[in-house]
Amino acid sequence: MDSFTARAPAKVNLTLRVAGRRGDGLHEIESLVVFCDITDELSFDPSRPRGLEVLGPLRAECGPVTDNLVLKAAGALAARVFDLKTGHFALIKRIPVAAGLGGGSADAAAALQLLAQANGLAPGDPRLQEAARGTGSDVPVCLDPRPRILSGAGEVLSDAIKLPPLAAVLVKPGVALPTREVFDAFDKMGAGPSSLLGSPPRDSRDELLAFLRLRPNDLEAAAISLQPAIGEVLSTLQDLPSCRLARMSGSGATCFGLFDTAEVAASAARQLRATRSDWWIEETTLS
Repeated sequence: MDSFTARAPAKVNLTLRVAGRRGDGLHEIESLVVFCDITDELSFDPSRPRGLEVLGPLRAECGPVTDNLVLKAAGALAARVFDLKTGHFALIKRIPVAAGLGGGSADAAAALQLLAQANGLAPGDPRLQEAARGTGSDVPVCLDPRPRILSGAGEVLSDAIKLPPLAAVLVKPGVALPTREVFDAFDKMGAGPSSLLGSPPRDSRDELLAFLRLRPNDLEAAAISLQPAIGEVLSTLQDLPSCRLARMSGSGATCFGLFDTAEVAASAARQLRATRSDWWIEETTLS
């Protein structure tokens, strides 16, 4: 029986507006998200018993396998598809955990994609989106990883948006930051939401950068209050003479710096690695 493989790209929130807590305890957000070429890799073998093994350079960051979103996504789809053919997953983990990069959600989306292939489900089968929403608020956008605007609790997706590619350096200090703790800190700070997102420019990188400068990540102050190292990362990135914009992604702790070209971004990453061996640092392209 054939085995299947999928890549699970990291998600980066270029902006994040938090409008407040809903009656169900979740927060209303609005965010422009993109993806990058830093990926986990998930393979699926339907001929083996159901299970999951985690491999790769960041496998030690993952918690118990039984809590992994890959298995949660498989269970959510099995609850919606009669006699779903399941099997064994192997995950190569390269995206940091609790980093604001949606790595677990990307893995869950990849699991749904592989199960769909193995079971002959069409990519647009509504049960895939239902299972994605049942697994986590970031999973639906990862099913088709292209730039979009998220709203609601993250489950309401715009059509895909064509944006200019952005050369970037991702930096995560040696800290983890659970999403719930950041939102709780944001609520306690009582900060109001930033301006409405609006429609991003689609043709000019400079216009897009100008657009982003006016639309922050509302969770940055809350995250820095919990982990001051995030503020250090942002200051270090912004102090690089070639950095056009520095910001935190999602609920942290990963931050990104934007640069004019991939070559400039790679040079900045080398400079950072020479002085901060305790940080996870990767150059990439956001698109």
